[in-house]
Amino acid sequence: MSKKMISLAMAMAFVVSGAAVSFAGDCKVTAVEGTKVTVDCAGKMETVEGAAKVGDMVAVKDGKIVAAKKKKAVEGC
Repeated sequence: MSKKMISLAMAMAFVVSGAAVSFAGDCKVTAVEGTKVTVDCAGKMETVEGAAKVGDMVAVKDGKIVAAKKKKAVEGC
């Protein structure tokens, strides 16, 4: 019984961490004024510091802009 509970807890942790990573780069730049950049993150407008162009998809970390990572393609046979 204990092994099943541990396995279930680990599986749930994996699913939650994967979901959090997928939502990390959902911010779109809406306005730029010098180094002040206004971004729209899922309907929530924030003003952060950084350099970006209007329309860029970015990630926000600690009030600063970091470039959104491009998703890698899944290779197969």
